[in-house]
Amino acid sequence: MEPVSVVIAGFICLVSVVYWFLGRRHNYWKDRGVPYAPNPHLFYGHIKGQSYTKHGSEINQKLYQHFKERGLPYGGISLFVMPSLIVVDPELVKTILVKDFNVFHDRGTFHNTKDDPLSGNLFGMEGNPWRLLRQKLTPTFTTGRMKQMFGTIWDVARQLEQYMEENHGQPEVEMKDVLGRFTTDVIGTCAFGIECNSLKEPQSEFRKYGLKAFELKPVTLTKFFFASTYPNVARKLGTRITLPDVEDFFLNIVRETVDFREKNNVQRNDFMNLLLQIKNKGKLDDAIASVGKGEVGMTLNELAAQVFIFFLAGFETSSTTQSFCLYELAKNPDIQERLREEINSAIEANGGEVTYDLVMGIQYLDNVINETLRKYPPVDTLTRKPAQDYVIPGTQHVLPEGMIVQIPIYAIQRDPEHYPEPDRFDPDRFTPEEVKKRHPYVFLPFGEGPRICIGLRFGMMQTKVGLITLLRKFRFSPSARTPERVEFDPRSFTLSPIAGNYLKVEKVQ
Repeated sequence: MEPVSVVIAGFICLVSVVYWFLGRRHNYWKDRGVPYAPNPHLFYGHIKGQSYTKHGSEINQKLYQHFKERGLPYGGISLFVMPSLIVVDPELVKTILVKDFNVFHDRGTFHNTKDDPLSGNLFGMEGNPWRLLRQKLTPTFTTGRMKQMFGTIWDVARQLEQYMEENHGQPEVEMKDVLGRFTTDVIGTCAFGIECNSLKEPQSEFRKYGLKAFELKPVTLTKFFFASTYPNVARKLGTRITLPDVEDFFLNIVRETVDFREKNNVQRNDFMNLLLQIKNKGKLDDAIASVGKGEVGMTLNELAAQVFIFFLAGFETSSTTQSFCLYELAKNPDIQERLREEINSAIEANGGEVTYDLVMGIQYLDNVINETLRKYPPVDTLTRKPAQDYVIPGTQHVLPEGMIVQIPIYAIQRDPEHYPEPDRFDPDRFTPEEVKKRHPYVFLPFGEGPRICIGLRFGMMQTKVGLITLLRKFRFSPSARTPERVEFDPRSFTLSPIAGNYLKVEKVQ
């Protein structure tokens, strides 16, 4: 056999083996008698186009609808060549998030504290390390702590008001960017005790690296799915998800801040101050017992990882929620006027003073924000993975240990069975009477169960402060560039409009 023929034969053999292996992976669910989505792409599985031409919410919604139309409570899919399960039935959602949390306590989000220290945060940690960390951090997010930080947030809100006073006269204002700068300044001062000044300096370093951390490039997506499916292999390979320059920026900021505060005994009503108490004493100053069952408080890298995730989770999710809310209020002026009247009446009844209790107590504002979160949940899909082989209740179908299970929040919250006319913006869906009529696990913007978002109160507080500040003084309406329907940026990890949010802004007389 001539050398060329040998090479060709070897190549054909290799391609055949690869093709056989990929086909076997895509047949995983079929071979086990589990309902599955048809026609997976050889390499991309059922997520072809994600981060290129489609946002993950659109892909998962179609998969959800495929199984829902067949009357199935769940179905098998392929993430690239990795088998995964997508959940449709709210009762199974409840089982995974709450009833069997002892099995599904992990998100399946890759972390590698050795090579990627910022990945060692509460969002991504697993098992007992997660439990200990959650126990340490829970006291930092109480209502009392939020009240302490309220004054700091309100100071930034006044800067937002001043910015809008100076810029509302333009033909249109890109509100997504404005609100992103507002929440960057809020989180910057609450997490780091640093005046970011993003409202005055749009190109601030915090804004730059915060946005960069949310970029979802195809290479990052591939690496993320591989590392989440084969975490032990990924750690041995030294895989890291955080970009090096993003890590350098945040680690340096944290080191400098910690060093300055400790040397000068700086005390502030912010998140950093609470983390420093845990780092140095193992508990908060006013806590009755030690936090973390006597464990060492917190290393500098662990502290940095918590500040990092607090910053990322806080600035982007709250800013997009406020932006989507203003978009819907601009398209629904009657709802906007009703909300403005409710806000003004509440403030007037409180002697003209805006306090934490007032901000958190306006029922119609809650309804409007919840309807915004229904239509535009910041994270479109929750993930969990079983810590052991798990038999799905009432079936013989087995989820193997470590398999990613997806709960498609966006698709569930746009399901007409749960929310008739799902594209219609209707805050009255969230009156207490209407909420009681629905299954409690068809509204999950913050997750649910023991792993519910720990920063829920803070996120709602800064979202409400921003909206109250804007709606008291300004009226929003569509501009020439306001789309009829929002298209999501496929390169964004969160739900984010691809073309910004251009609105006409007028001063309320």
